[in-house]
Amino acid sequence: MGTLGVPASRRRAGRPPRGLLSRNLITDAALGLIATHGYEGLTMSALAQRLRVAPSALYNHAESKQEVLRWVEDQVMAQVDFSAFASASWDEAVRAWAWSYRGVFATHAPLISVIAVLPVTGAPETLAMYEAVTTGFLNAGWQEDRIIPAIVALESFIFGSAFDTAAPEDIFESGSLGPNYPLFTAAVRRRGGSQADSADAAFTIGLEALITGLKAQLVD
Repeated sequence: MGTLGVPASRRRAGRPPRGLLSRNLITDAALGLIATHGYEGLTMSALAQRLRVAPSALYNHAESKQEVLRWVEDQVMAQVDFSAFASASWDEAVRAWAWSYRGVFATHAPLISVIAVLPVTGAPETLAMYEAVTTGFLNAGWQEDRIIPAIVALESFIFGSAFDTAAPEDIFESGSLGPNYPLFTAAVRRRGGSQADSADAAFTIGLEALITGLKAQLVD
């Protein structure tokens, strides 16, 4: 029995013992903070508060915010399907990977500006993806010095397209200024469908153009 007859095993409400914290629990909480408050809302103190632990307990598991971000990067990247690079043709593999990549980040748009510039050091899931993609490029006959620039070009398009999925329906509406810009206004009217349909159509056009253009470089 503890002080005043309270059992020694009883803990304070809302304060999980150190053993209950884990990398997965911390990462999930960090993702939740970023989703609701953006990257700026992710601080170690806010994360500790969300986990209902003291900041010192959090630092026993994660050395810094940068380490937490690496965990976040790895958990999100682990959702991207790159399996086609092991069996499909290069263009089919790139197509499948790009659609999966875009789909993952369309649901994690607030992370794009963070992960796009985050080093991959200490992120094994992310490195596994890049290893498979690089292997697919090499097997397709790509010169080694061209692989990373090609991957970066694809990722730049994928990230931008992931942002586009969250664009408002009226993003291209010119309103009362429409008569001053009749060609653009007419083109907007003719696109049809919802913003989601338009985003998919734009991604299809852009991705196919990239694949065609990149394939042409193989014969240079």
